[in-house]
Amino acid sequence: MGDKSKPATMPKSIRFLFGGLSGMGATCFVQPLDLVKNRMQLISTGAKAKERTTSFQVVRAVIKNEGFTGLYSGLSAGLLRQASYTTVRMGVFTSLQESMSKDGKNPSFIVKACLGMFAGACGAFFGNPADISLVRMTADGRLPKAEQRGYKHVFDALFRIVKEEGVLTLWRGCVPTIGRSMVVNGAQLSSYSQAKQMLLETGYFKDNITLHFVASMIAGLITTIASMPVDIAKTRIQNMKIIDGKPEYTGAIDVITKILKNEGVSSLWKGFTPYYARLGPHTVLTFIILEQMNSLYKKHVMKEKIIA
Repeated sequence: MGDKSKPATMPKSIRFLFGGLSGMGATCFVQPLDLVKNRMQLISTGAKAKERTTSFQVVRAVIKNEGFTGLYSGLSAGLLRQASYTTVRMGVFTSLQESMSKDGKNPSFIVKACLGMFAGACGAFFGNPADISLVRMTADGRLPKAEQRGYKHVFDALFRIVKEEGVLTLWRGCVPTIGRSMVVNGAQLSSYSQAKQMLLETGYFKDNITLHFVASMIAGLITTIASMPVDIAKTRIQNMKIIDGKPEYTGAIDVITKILKNEGVSSLWKGFTPYYARLGPHTVLTFIILEQMNSLYKKHVMKEKIIA
């Protein structure tokens, strides 16, 4: 085994491309759950305390008031977000993990978590304009007609945000978005890689779609629990309006403080069911699509022999 030339590796451009395509493919399936999650996170106490609070009621209201296609509001923004955010985060993570692997051994869990956090921060910065468009487009239907922004698609949203509110608005909520992304990716990418490695070591799994499914479900649950408080802060900041020159929130800490004071600790996990229902399958589909594209590329382009 000792006299081998340096094995061929997948080009970084292909890693980035496959990362983005896997996220976009998953989003086509889970966009309705993203919409439900965003709307539930925007529900607060006070005048609208009796507003719908269960996933089923939100879905029913969307279908009744906006039609079935209303569940896919913001899909164009969701796809652009994956094309920017996931392309960068997955490409950066897989490239860094490969470069830090020695003698075929992956780096430690702590190193993988740090790589995931760094990759998430990079992806979040590039994906923030699409993310703010997604939050606003999915939230629009819950507002009275007079208050709706009425973006036609993601590029209309981006153009109007720049025109009406200034280019820097595209990065509003960037700090909590980066914070959320660091938590999500630190948990998701590292726990997926670690779960996959540990499951393989049990001897009950082979590197196939069953392994990818189980590892990604574990990663999805861990990520949901860890990231929800930061996600709800991000969602509310990105959707807030400036009234009389004064923003509703001054930052992520202000959002979390007000939620704890007015709505209780459990509200930091408001929308847990649709969030996990969205993040779980999205994690599963993203990794399964990614792994399948990687396998096909290695088999047909790099001419590697894939052991089943």
